Amino acid sequence: MSEPAPVSQASSAPAANRMLLDWTKELQALAQTGLMYNKDPFDRERYERIRDIALGMLAMQADMPAERIRGLISAGYPTPKLDTRAAIFDVDGRILLTHENSGEWSLPGGWVDENQSVRSNVIKEVKEETGLDVTADRLVAVQDCANHNGLSFPYGVIKFFVLCTRVGGCFESNIETTEIRYFDEDRLPRLSTTRNTAEQIAMCFAAHRDPGWTTLFE
Repeated sequence: MSEPAPVSQASSAPAANRMLLDWTKELQALAQTGLMYNKDPFDRERYERIRDIALGMLAMQADMPAERIRGLISAGYPTPKLDTRAAIFDVDGRILLTHENSGEWSLPGGWVDENQSVRSNVIKEVKEETGLDVTADRLVAVQDCANHNGLSFPYGVIKFFVLCTRVGGCFESNIETTEIRYFDEDRLPRLSTTRNTAEQIAMCFAAHRDPGWTTLFE
């Protein structure tokens, strides 16, 4: 399952706009937490109104309506959404990328579904987007999207990069990707930076070359 469009690009947005976005996200999270734990019906009305205002503010800064944002943000205590990315290499040491409908390229992956673990979700997403069967072997890194991808969503996103091994299958047409291809590290195509940056791809190459790689988490 692909990620939606981000709210803004931190590298080009003024600092004040980024601060406003952070405050809006915090306001929404506080309202959602209040809705989960409060016992007073009048307080609940106030928290619902605060959440509606926060969602409206997020919608003004995002390329999506408030109702879609509401649907993307889980009920209950607010936590980040999880995203998995699979690093698959061929015998020549090239990495597999998928061609997105946007025209950009990315590691196969997507949101972790409710009934999936990180490992099973990696395997499932690879199958759905590429038609390939893989094993999920080693965790390369766990990263905060806001810190590493230079983009902001109306919710937190944590990315899991996993080294995988192809064991079978072949590309099948699907609604998310138009083709798959292996690339050398110094000949990468135009990347979908909401999904993966050149630095994150380089990190996967480094982990592939190092059997003693230690998982990064930040």
